[in-house]
Amino acid sequence: MFSEKFTGDPAQLPSLTLAYIGDAVFELYIRNRLISQGFIKVHSLHQEAVKRVNACLQARLLENIENELTEAELAIAKRGRNAKSGHVPKNAEVTEYRKSTGLETLVGYLYLKGDYCRIEQLLSKIDRILDEC
Repeated sequence: MFSEKFTGDPAQLPSLTLAYIGDAVFELYIRNRLISQGFIKVHSLHQEAVKRVNACLQARLLENIENELTEAELAIAKRGRNAKSGHVPKNAEVTEYRKSTGLETLVGYLYLKGDYCRIEQLLSKIDRILDEC
């Protein structure tokens, strides 16, 4: 299932393509985290996931980890933040949505780059932030 690996340079992909992958990786991470915390009923899992996978919170998460990013990572996040998707969800402000896209772009970039250790470092930091929320 996961044997197909991206072999190109993820920095060459469009920002929204990186965000598309990053959204899935982040959502899977959050869902796994919730199950590890003891949420097992689907309705509860969904409610808790929605609290954590939304533009407002993801924007705050990016703001909280920006000072820990390398120059290259920050440039990727900014590329994602500045990407024009053509729509903004009705429950999000434009700036929040763009910052959340920046976080997803960064996660997608690191995932496709195969830098799983770095994803784990950043998501561990995000875990601590989520625990404080």
